[in-house]
This record gives sequence, structure tokens and C-alpha cells, in this order.
Amino acid sequence: MTVKTSSKKRAARTKPAATKATALVAPRAQRAVVDGGDKRFAEVIALIEAARVRGYQAVNTVLVEHYWELGEYISRKIASAEWGDGVVDDLAADLARRYPGVRGYTRRNLFRMRQFFEAYRAYKKVSPLVAQLPWTHHLIILSEAKTVETREFYILAAIKERWSKRELERQIRSGAVLRSTGLPKKVSPVVTQIHPAAIDEFKNAYNVEFLGLAADHSEADLHDALLQNLGRFLTELGRDFCFVGSQYPVQVGKQDFAIDLVFFHRGLQCLVAFELKVDKFKPADLGQLSFYVEALDRDVKKPHERPSIGVLLCATKDDEVVEYALARTTSPTLVAEYQTFLPPKEVLRAKLHELYAQLAPEAKRLHETHAR
Repeated sequence: MTVKTSSKKRAARTKPAATKATALVAPRAQRAVVDGGDKRFAEVIALIEAARVRGYQAVNTVLVEHYWELGEYISRKIASAEWGDGVVDDLAADLARRYPGVRGYTRRNLFRMRQFFEAYRAYKKVSPLVAQLPWTHHLIILSEAKTVETREFYILAAIKERWSKRELERQIRSGAVLRSTGLPKKVSPVVTQIHPAAIDEFKNAYNVEFLGLAADHSEADLHDALLQNLGRFLTELGRDFCFVGSQYPVQVGKQDFAIDLVFFHRGLQCLVAFELKVDKFKPADLGQLSFYVEALDRDVKKPHERPSIGVLLCATKDDEVVEYALARTTSPTLVAEYQTFLPPKEVLRAKLHELYAQLAPEAKRLHETHAR
């Protein structure tokens, strides 16, 4: 007996084979849900996911290096007067005929490749890093950041923090360069004693312009807006921060207290309590925060975790007052500002040389990692 198979059924049977070749280089597709499957295979799933990520990174590296080579070739031809701009038009048309459907070789993109090469060719610290970012990230950095020091900062930060395209755009608009300069951070001496690496994990100021807060917002407004935009706030904090709870309850004696926000930092292996203040910093605010940190350590912290840290997030602060207040406290606390506006560009430019000196060690480390 001959059984007729419909075209839909035949397509259903052949579809998996057609997609196997791209499975390892498509990490942006829906990820496997480890928790929803057989627990015995969790390690296998983790290996597959890691391979998918490596595959995507390898494809991206080859693509960016290819664009660098094309940019170098076009730059050399134009610099030697062998080619004019019109030749690039002819090249784009020829490539469109040879590779129909491939959109990467348009006239506009070919000139971007040239700009890409010429922007970094003279900077030995920067050029080895460029292949670690997607091409779309480079287009954003080239168009939004005008000096090589600024571009280097965003390349390093995007690699380190794994910023998405959207987050990279936001960080540039919100002046991440200014907020990451080498200004001394306001932390208590206990922080550096207990958590020496913590100084690099926190910022002087966190930009929350995405909250859209009114000028006369209250602490409740700030708290609610942060919860509604928690994903974006986590990105602003840093990739190692994990959300634990809001209005986190702690009981001391017979009294109940609530900590505004509690996070866990994977790198530091500790809880982090955030207290929100919409006014200027006052020394008395540290007393409440220190109390919460102590409560977390005594009643919430697990035995394998390290001592908790407290962050007072306030609207403004007088640095000298903060320094005096932190000098004698025995609690691991720090004070930072939140900003609801974008810093002026002229202030940002004034900090670029200071930034370059700060980022030099990180650039060297990433260069050595890439070389290996």
C-alpha cells in the first residue's frame, strides 16, 4: 500500500535537518529552558548553550575582522589616489550583482568600513579589541563618540559589561564616560578592608533618566519607578547584581523594618542593601543604613556569604560632609547619587584625559586576553 504524505508533513520532517547547521551560531534565538526539562541533562544543555555563544562570537569576530580588512583596502586605494569616491559606488554595485541578497556591502557600509579602519589604525591599544564587539555596536560608537579616548572607553565598557545595542546607546546618551571617571568614591574604610574589590563594582553616580521622574518626586515615586524599570536599573548597576527583594522585611526584637531594595552581588558574594533618599545627603541617614546592614548580616546572610554592604542612594551630596560621616563608621557602607538628567557634554569632554589614564590597565588586560 502506498501512503501519500502531504507536503506540510514532509516539510515538518525535513525542517530540523535544515536548521542544524545554524543551531550553534544562533544564541540570539530562544534559549533552551533548562528548568523546564529533564534535570539529568542540565549539564548537557549548559554545554550546548556555551557552544552556541562561542559560535556566535566566532562568527562576529570573523565578520568584524573582514570589515577591518575591507576598510584598510579601501582606505589605501583612496589615499593613494588610485580610487575616487565614484569607484566605491562601482564596487558596491558590482558586489550587489555578485552577492544578491547580501546587504553588508552597500556604498554606505563600505565607507563605514573605511571610517572604522581609519578611526583605530594608529592606536595599538584599541585595534586588537574591536573584534570583540558586534558591528552594530561599532557603528553606534563611531557615530556618537567623537574622540578616540571616548571610543576606547565605550569599547572597553561594552565588552566588560556585555551591553546590548540599546543599552550602549543609553550609556552614551547618559554620559557613562563622566560617571566612570577616576573621581574618588565615597566609601567607608570598612568596605575596602572587607571587600577590596568593591571599589570597582560601585559608581559615584547612577543615571536613572529612563525613569522619567518629575522634579518634585517623592521616595515612593523613585522606589516605584525603579521597580517598574528594574531590568534597566540592573543594567545601570552592573551585570553582577541580582535582585533579591523590595521593601525587604527584617525583624529586630519585636519591631518590623523594611529595606527599600536588596540585591545580591555575585562577584563580591554578598547582599547589598539600597536605601533611597530624594533629598541631599545627611549624616543621620547612615545610621539607618548601618542598622539594616547589621540586620542582614545577623539574620539573612547565609554562612558561605560575605558581609553585606549598604548603599545610600541620594539626590545630591556634599562630598566633604560624606567623607566626614563615613570616616568613623564601622559599617561597610557607601554613598552615591542618582541623576535624573544627562550631564552636559562640555563637562564630559573635560574628563577624557583622566578617563584614559584610568582605563589603561583594563585595556592592557583585554589586549592580553585577546592575544591568547
